[in-house]
Amino acid sequence: MADPATYRPAPGEIPTSPGVYRFRDEHGRVIYVGKAKNLRARLSNYFQDVANLHHRTQTMVTTAASVEWTVVGTEVEALALEYTWIKEFDPRFNVKYRDDKSYPYLAVTMGEEFPRAQVMRGAKRPGTRYFGPYGHAWAIRETLDLLLRVFPVRTCSAGVFKRAHQTGRPCLLGYIDKCSAPCVGRITPEDHKALAEDFCDFMAGDTQRFVRRLERKMNEAAAAMEYEAAARLRDDIAALQRATEKNAVVLGDGTDADVFALVGDELEAAVQVFHVRGGRIRGQRGWIVEKVEDVSDAELVEHLLQQVYGAAEEAAAADPGAGRAGARDVVPREVLVPVLPPDPDQVTTWLSGLRGARVDVRVPQRGDKKELAATVRANAEHALALHRTRRAGDLTTRSQALREIQEALDLESAPLRIECYDVSHNQGTYQVASMVVFEDGLARKSEYRHFTVRGPDGDGAADDTAAMHEVITRRFKRYLSDRTRSGEVELDLEADDVATGSDAADRRAERAAEAAGYVPRSGEVDADAPADKRARFAYPPNLVVVDGGPPQVAAAARALADLGIDDVALCGLAKRLEEVWVPGEEYPVILQRSSEGLYLLQRVRDEAHRFAITQHRRQRSKGMTASALDDVPGLGPARRTALLRHFGSLKRLRAASVEEIASVRGMGERTARAVVAALGGAEAAAPADATADARDTPVGDGAASRA
Repeated sequence: MADPATYRPAPGEIPTSPGVYRFRDEHGRVIYVGKAKNLRARLSNYFQDVANLHHRTQTMVTTAASVEWTVVGTEVEALALEYTWIKEFDPRFNVKYRDDKSYPYLAVTMGEEFPRAQVMRGAKRPGTRYFGPYGHAWAIRETLDLLLRVFPVRTCSAGVFKRAHQTGRPCLLGYIDKCSAPCVGRITPEDHKALAEDFCDFMAGDTQRFVRRLERKMNEAAAAMEYEAAARLRDDIAALQRATEKNAVVLGDGTDADVFALVGDELEAAVQVFHVRGGRIRGQRGWIVEKVEDVSDAELVEHLLQQVYGAAEEAAAADPGAGRAGARDVVPREVLVPVLPPDPDQVTTWLSGLRGARVDVRVPQRGDKKELAATVRANAEHALALHRTRRAGDLTTRSQALREIQEALDLESAPLRIECYDVSHNQGTYQVASMVVFEDGLARKSEYRHFTVRGPDGDGAADDTAAMHEVITRRFKRYLSDRTRSGEVELDLEADDVATGSDAADRRAERAAEAAGYVPRSGEVDADAPADKRARFAYPPNLVVVDGGPPQVAAAARALADLGIDDVALCGLAKRLEEVWVPGEEYPVILQRSSEGLYLLQRVRDEAHRFAITQHRRQRSKGMTASALDDVPGLGPARRTALLRHFGSLKRLRAASVEEIASVRGMGERTARAVVAALGGAEAAAPADATADARDTPVGDGAASRA
């Protein structure tokens, strides 16, 4: 543990301007991000007598090894930059907001040529309009089914759309008039986008305009004695009314507001929000907050608003046209909170800038809005009680498991970060290895990695032990490059030593690193780059677990010894008897079958095995698909990829004619005939045209990509 005095800046070095500061640990990893009106006054609070600090703040300042800051012009800029950095670096000591479940949204992909309406979860994407969140996906599908009568927008996946376009036949929804069938040209791209915009306007609350329009058309059809058309329009009106009635009116004045509630103690809290649009509750969302820093309710509210509405700022920056419309959907006219943030004026200014219009942030004092806020608070109390019931045993067992592993392996401290490695192959072919990460006993999927095992000659490793030695060596060379930052360590990293986890925050960090000039996917490490711009692949574990017995453990130990690493613990878990093997020991460590520590090691090992098998199957599938095209003259990887993407599968490509293959961008008639001949198609025996298209001259991958 570091002494804060060792990295405390001199008083005169810290400016008195507004800004954002970052604390880093000994590995250069950002562990805390904060903002301040006056940087000097705020940072001075961290460097007082440690005994006077809150115990979580004590842990943070003693874990940190350095502090740095960035001066900005205004407090609003500091608020926006703090949100950006928290999202990018995911600091361990900042407040963590975790959804109590993954809420589905009704999303319309307005950025596509033919917008699609669909159920969507996860991170929001630029160019897409979102409505919700909803409590259940079936509620979205039920609403969508009603509205497709009036707004027959596309709902099919890209694969279904492409197949319909190739065959010239729409799907079932096109035949029953619940899709305008843009896949077969029944509607132009412009008209379909206008239809999608009307759908979005209706979902945003502009319902009466469409009802009145249909009523006018119904009356005109009835007056013209077109009674069947009038009956269809009558049914359309009923469908719109049923879709509208699904949301009860809670605020009679047609208010657009988000109503927040917060309930908790000094360790954790539950947050709930009701999204009210047009006076109706359009959705509900909740978070569980782990208070890893000492914050008041007012500061929690500020962090909460940053998280909820920060996505609107990203959308506006990525796509100014669609982003502004999306911001108006996300940021309402009123934001009702249980307590005002420390500086409500700067938060109001920030939100008003996102929306492009005035936003009112306040605490409801009376009337229907106060009653609705009480209802939201009741939901928050229930969510917190449910969370505590579910988590009480979980926290205890995880702590017990880490303690048992520490005692069994005689470690100095509990292994808070565990990395596990496994190798998967098919009789020595398509060799891949996995690295999974568990932190505090929980899977950290954003830190997962996979490796393609190359071997000394590029044809793969001789056996599992050689593969394990290679993988451990490559992983810890990355660690050494981060620790030394001198570039003296020789690197031998592969292009696939990249993140393959599902966490959206890790992908954002990688994109931010690429934008800053560091490209981790290139297979190289810039040891002089700032630590926060290097991939998080480089942070060391407390314990390395390998899937296997003494041979695999010995190979991993040899790799660590060759690199001079002696501060990382190592063990192996053998499958047959679930024995724990330690390097240099003749006998294994035996944990009881009912041991929580053994159960955690089994979960880590099984997750590494699952991840390795998944990647192996993916590699094998790609290899087997492309192998039939490997020997075609003039057909490089870029052209192979283009063909498979165009036809969808090797089976369809085998059934294609020379003309169909030649029509693919970058292809020519001579290569098309060679492809047909290699696949044994019907036209394989046809002679090649000596005057083939000039495009058919064999080119490298780069040229094919530019074609």
